[in-house]
Amino acid sequence: MKAFFGQIGRTLFFLLAGISRLFSLFLAVCRVVINSFYQPRVIGREHVAHQMLSMGVDSVPIVAVASSAVGMVIALQAAYQLKMFGAVLYTGSLVSVSMARELGPLIAAIIVSGRVGARIAAELGTMMVEEEVDALKTMGLNPIAFLVAPRMLALALMLPCLAVVADVCGMLGGFLIGTVGVGINPYLYLAKNFDALVLKDIYSGLVKSGIFALLIGMVSCHEGLAVEGGAEGVGKATTQAVVTSIVLIIVTDCLATAIIYYALPT
Repeated sequence: MKAFFGQIGRTLFFLLAGISRLFSLFLAVCRVVINSFYQPRVIGREHVAHQMLSMGVDSVPIVAVASSAVGMVIALQAAYQLKMFGAVLYTGSLVSVSMARELGPLIAAIIVSGRVGARIAAELGTMMVEEEVDALKTMGLNPIAFLVAPRMLALALMLPCLAVVADVCGMLGGFLIGTVGVGINPYLYLAKNFDALVLKDIYSGLVKSGIFALLIGMVSCHEGLAVEGGAEGVGKATTQAVVTSIVLIIVTDCLATAIIYYALPT
């Protein structure tokens, strides 16, 4: 029994310590970003632009394909169930609301965490192993401003854009199945699709995407900068960054949905 409670205590300690380190990293990035308003050269704009290109633009194809497939699956499942109640016309409503509120931001965040988060952790971890981060400190450069802030800014800017791409592609996939596969009139499908959407559905998804971006950036950068032990440490950090990011994304999505749709006034 003592060993059981001891394990629980150690787990809680490591959890709180990890949260504390992530919060410290977030505060350090915030200080760098605030200083960049007074000293524009603190964060290199070319670094941010390069990260935006590799993180956002290069992720568009896979996000579009995955979200289109998910939209098709939702339309197939919804039409099958709604047909029993004579409400197959509301297939478009279900697809559009599901994509805008939850699935669009979630799909984009999970894909980015696997594609971009792993790369960030591997890049920074390799730099730690090869002592490049220590070299930056020796030259008087702040690693947070030079390595972490550009990546987090790029993620915060591009992940909401990718969520919009996921929303649109998912709705198009649902439209294709609903009109061609199920046989719903295209005009009726579009009418029901846009009647169900409200502004709150769209901005709630964008807000969650911004939160997901910060989580992915903080976790990936933290794991990369904490690497020890050579190539094996880089591999562990990469795996840990992806797993932790996905778990935090799902938990945060649940909490954000509960707050936005149940705690806040409509």
